[in-house]
Amino acid sequence: MYEMIALIVKKPLWSILVVTFSLLLAVICLTPSSPFSQSPVPFTSPLYVKSIRSCTTLFVYAKIPVVRKSLPAESNGYIRVDCYGGLNQMRRDLCDGVGIARLLNATLVLPKFEVAAYWNESSGFADVFDVDYFIQRMNRFVKVAKELPAEIASKEPFRVDCSKRKGQFDYIESVLPSLLEHRYISMTPAMSQRRDRYPLYAKAAFCQACYSALRLTRALERKSSELLLAIPKPFLSLHLRFEPDMVAYSQCEYDGLSHVSMEAIEAARGDRKPWTGEVARVWRNRGKCPLTPKETAFILQALSIPTNTNIYLAAGDGLMELEGLTSVYTNVVTKSTLLSGEDFTSMHGNTKAALDYYVSINSDSYVATYFGNMDKMVAAMRAVKGFFKTLLLNRKAFAEFTSQGLKGKELMDALWKAHRDDFVMGRGSALPDCFCEFRL
Repeated sequence: MYEMIALIVKKPLWSILVVTFSLLLAVICLTPSSPFSQSPVPFTSPLYVKSIRSCTTLFVYAKIPVVRKSLPAESNGYIRVDCYGGLNQMRRDLCDGVGIARLLNATLVLPKFEVAAYWNESSGFADVFDVDYFIQRMNRFVKVAKELPAEIASKEPFRVDCSKRKGQFDYIESVLPSLLEHRYISMTPAMSQRRDRYPLYAKAAFCQACYSALRLTRALERKSSELLLAIPKPFLSLHLRFEPDMVAYSQCEYDGLSHVSMEAIEAARGDRKPWTGEVARVWRNRGKCPLTPKETAFILQALSIPTNTNIYLAAGDGLMELEGLTSVYTNVVTKSTLLSGEDFTSMHGNTKAALDYYVSINSDSYVATYFGNMDKMVAAMRAVKGFFKTLLLNRKAFAEFTSQGLKGKELMDALWKAHRDDFVMGRGSALPDCFCEFRL
């Protein structure tokens, strides 16, 4: 034992980090409490144990009255947040809107979910989230109006367009004058914000909304719990993104896809043509191309995740080339295979996405193939809940290695080392620009 300690001390820092990684991995694999310890093959993937201490710290501090700045007796007006896109993008916009409302001393109106363009259906905030619970949990953080006063409700809000603003966008300078003039405005938060510059009371409201105030409706929570119970345990939740619109938006091209998949991608491209030549190579090597189900299965195997692992596929409709995954990992289930009945088939796109979100934050392990809005929200919420087995697959490393001609075991070994290095160096964190990151 003492000789081993002396040997480690003499090693350079890199060796110490590798030894630490190996020891931690062994603990994850061999401990009886490991959710995959009962598998015939050890679960030895380098699960990213992310402790987003700053976010978790604020979540705790936000509950302590001493950090709250008392709400002014009168607000500067009403703000309605107009949320677009998928459920998790709208959830992010709503969290932003809460922080902005508190920053501007405004009363928050229940948000408007603009889902028609994304889901081709109609569902609102109250169809997904418990409105009364949201209002109750935001008490003393920000004022929330369930109904507008008669003199306000009779008119449409003044639209303030800031959704495409980037860089150092100042809401006090740019939005507050319109709020004071019109008293009722609607807005979609800017795409890029410096949330770290918010005062503490606005950050606290922001994080209270994200991590404590948004609860699914009772009916949807019951359905989510039913789904969670039906999944074979232990299980891994895999968020796989390889839909036609996703591939078309990435402007990437793929070899070996089926004729049906190619036609679906071409139909979704529109004017967004794929990159070609050297630009296409550079683009792919930057990790901009979504992983196919077959590539995903290969990386999971490279990380020694057993092929008999129970996998819940958190994905929407239209996923292409799925047999590339299911031919290798045979225990794959989806919400449509586990839930039946007319109530499920009649569910909206947003409510179905809510099922995936609920299962993912409560899964034994979570794996993301593309770091999108859902992955950011799920990874952060899992960290807050103390669930740290979250894995973000390295698309960039996979693209670089394959472009170098690596194949088979050589490629698997390189992928293992790349993910190990990510772990040691702390890359691939759940929220690299964590909006709660500050010192109290």
